[in-house]
Amino acid sequence: MVTSDQIRELREQTDVSIMACKRALEAANGDMTRAIELLKEEGARIASKKAERSTAIGIVEAYVHGNQKIGVILELRSETDFVARNPDFKSLAHEVAMHIAAASPETVEDLVGQPFIKDERKTVGTLVQEAIARFGENITIARFSRFQI
Repeated sequence: MVTSDQIRELREQTDVSIMACKRALEAANGDMTRAIELLKEEGARIASKKAERSTAIGIVEAYVHGNQKIGVILELRSETDFVARNPDFKSLAHEVAMHIAAASPETVEDLVGQPFIKDERKTVGTLVQEAIARFGENITIARFSRFQI
């Protein structure tokens, strides 16, 4: 039997919906580690299904590093304005822009394959896939520019 405390803990760790957390914990017989793995697998399946959808809406994120010598402009796209206005979407754009400032990728393809600077266990592509699963719509990194003095 899965408890509400287990569901709440998994939700806090993954930021996935309560019902998805409950289903994952039930499928994993209460094993938190296995439930996290199941949620990651489900997130990857959702992302691959949504990959064909058009991302015509989005935001432009500008980031300037504290030393004022590195700056990034990033275009992050979503399917709807509803998601583009979400604070978590804006936070994702900021995290990716900070990564670009720190890691100096050359292309979008290079960027999505890089280990994420704040958690090297996942790539920037995985970070975007997790957001796709969380928001339920396709998200793409359209383009970026990095400036350095």
